[in-house]
Amino acid sequence: MSVVHHPDDETLAAFSAGALDLGQRIAVATHLTACAHCRDWVRAMERVGGALLAEAAPAALASDALDRTLARLDEPTPAVAARARTAKDLPSGLPRFVESYRFGGWRWVAPRVSLRPIVLPEASATRVFLLKAPAGVGLLRHDHTGPEMTCVLTGAFRHEGGRYGPGDFDFGDDTVNHEPRVEEGEDCVCLVAMQGDLRWSGWLGRLAQPFLRL
Repeated sequence: MSVVHHPDDETLAAFSAGALDLGQRIAVATHLTACAHCRDWVRAMERVGGALLAEAAPAALASDALDRTLARLDEPTPAVAARARTAKDLPSGLPRFVESYRFGGWRWVAPRVSLRPIVLPEASATRVFLLKAPAGVGLLRHDHTGPEMTCVLTGAFRHEGGRYGPGDFDFGDDTVNHEPRVEEGEDCVCLVAMQGDLRWSGWLGRLAQPFLRL
């Protein structure tokens, strides 16, 4: 099934300009490995940037910068390959460049929902983690205190914004209130880059707030 949901133009432009922090770059780059449409968009932005630089300075930005960046991200160096082989329980849809990072262990965050942190090599305001839930499980309705970028790796979920399958990109912030539910038939694993916290809605959510933290 083709990718349906994408980062908005502002997010892609920020990625192209190097304006996102590391955690957010990882989320957008994960989407780019699955989405030819957005890769083409970023390449076009780089060509525009290269043309502007060519007018202002002798050295222009190469038009294939994205291709070379993704190739480097996906190139399995011996050290990266060794770490990837020793990593346990990584989802099949995880790009190779993400496998090169160090992972924490899976931990319970909500009934039948688990989180596995990704340890970043530099300081970032964004937490990056894998989020896993079995088929049919839903999260309580919630909103966000900061931006959240989600890229589906395996399985699919639905909420008020539609259906999100492998490669799809979902964005949430303090204007979004939703209630995701995993589709039947397959467990869902997502890569999530999040700032701030979730705020659970309703009396049950408020009661559970101290115990359900991502």
